[in-house]
Amino acid sequence: MDSFWWLIEECRRRGRTPDERLAWLREALSRRSPAEVVRFQARLDEVTHEAFTWDLWAAADRIFGGWCSDDGFCYFGLWMVGLGRQAFTHAVADLDTLAATPEVQRLAGRPRQAWNDDWPEWESLDYVAMEAYGISAAVDDDESGEAFRTAVDAEQGDEGDNSGPSGHRWDARREDEAARRLPRLSVMFPL
Repeated sequence: MDSFWWLIEECRRRGRTPDERLAWLREALSRRSPAEVVRFQARLDEVTHEAFTWDLWAAADRIFGGWCSDDGFCYFGLWMVGLGRQAFTHAVADLDTLAATPEVQRLAGRPRQAWNDDWPEWESLDYVAMEAYGISAAVDDDESGEAFRTAVDAEQGDEGDNSGPSGHRWDARREDEAARRLPRLSVMFPL
């Protein structure tokens, strides 16, 4: 297992809530070299780009009740990373496998207003490496963000891809289409 996924799996073991996991991850990353922290962020960007598909956006739309914003989908992808390597990889390959994850099963049948800490997003995962970089590199907050982003861009080289989602857009609110493409999620999250 590569270092990136080891850290994700370990933070899952070390913390029950997203905040506990994030605190552990921040601490673990801040003990690594600045170059390792940069590689973690570059890998996070690469992995979340794998999930940047219209199919997974439709799954998020379905889970969220028929609509997921641009930012909401980015945070959903980060949350999927937090599910661990196996769940993430399976969901990218077959989006309806999200229905089998305990995190999604806890949401089904509950009003969205009651999801609270279970809400399927993890925006703060996208900032933890930058925070750890500032600690690891002993750079003040004003300088660390720009230095970090420059280092991540250099690490990614030409691989940083800012294109739109892959695949073809479809509407998860269309019951026939959702039932065909997301049979389990459609049942779990009726509109």
